[in-house]
Amino acid sequence: MVSEVSDANTTHDANQHGWQRWLPTMLAVALVFTMLAAACVGAVRVPLSLLLKSLLGGAPLTDDQRIILLSIRLPRIIAAAIVGSALSVSGLLFQGLFRNPLADPYVIGSSGGAVLGASIGVFLLPSISIAGFGATTMFAFIGAVTSILLVYWLAHVDGHTPVVGLLLAGFAVSTMLSYSSYFLEVMDHDFGTGMKVLSSWLHGSIAQPTWPQLLIVFILLCAGLLGSFPLARHLNTLALGEEYATNLGLSVQQIRIAVIVIGSILTAAAVALGGLISFAGLIVPHILRMILGPDHHRLLPSTALAGALFLLIADTIARTIIAPSELPVGVLTAFIGGPFFLYLLRKTKQGVMS
Repeated sequence: MVSEVSDANTTHDANQHGWQRWLPTMLAVALVFTMLAAACVGAVRVPLSLLLKSLLGGAPLTDDQRIILLSIRLPRIIAAAIVGSALSVSGLLFQGLFRNPLADPYVIGSSGGAVLGASIGVFLLPSISIAGFGATTMFAFIGAVTSILLVYWLAHVDGHTPVVGLLLAGFAVSTMLSYSSYFLEVMDHDFGTGMKVLSSWLHGSIAQPTWPQLLIVFILLCAGLLGSFPLARHLNTLALGEEYATNLGLSVQQIRIAVIVIGSILTAAAVALGGLISFAGLIVPHILRMILGPDHHRLLPSTALAGALFLLIADTIARTIIAPSELPVGVLTAFIGGPFFLYLLRKTKQGVMS
């Protein structure tokens, strides 16, 4: 009888692991189909059958349809996928580093620096553009990176960077920089135009990027992903405790620096392209961790794909739900992610108490 139960459990575990191995493929297929569906919906609808035929060399698209798809919708679709993937992977890295499922991409102060940087771009230097990136996008990226460097410098003491110091410095720096933007906001003398631009960015709004811009941000995403995979094994070890990892010969300080650098690049790239989008980098890795377990080797590809899929769906809904107007995608992710995350916390708490 015991042997039969053991065999049944073994079979169940094998089936479960088999399904989990196929999860990245399932997510990739779902992402492709979602991108095709998202390209068809909008103020001007393009039939899916016509889009598929044109991709296969059949019925050609009209000039208007080609402009809408190639110059407007497809860049935004790819941008949403890149931002969602970057935020989710960054959130996964920081959750692994801090060993806290509540950590998100903004945990060490990038949001405050991004807000101040975006404000500088909107109110002081709106005409500056480099490599096709506008002032808001460019200075938000610079602000996010600069604030993280400042947090690391403040938390670094005697050759070590304690986790608590990073969290506290991140909170303080982010808060101060965020409120510093007020002094720039009062300088808006253009009948509130700058405030509208900044408000849209603060609530998370996927930009309408050009193809060269997408290429640059995509390269940053790929570099972040390639740098994340070698860290997966170290994050698995770090989850057992810093003392244990040190006893195994790992340099915890070097791992921490690597995670901060890669996570910061991913977060800054996402913020530059999509503004401040909440919960995508918190919920997606949290849910994947519940499904796949704590192994970062298995979590990384699935998290990257699931994050892209999540934000693409959210952005498609945001730009069509009140058409012809648009809802900032950050508002939608907050209303979806907030209650769902509270439900997960409630469920987890009940499981622990029982």
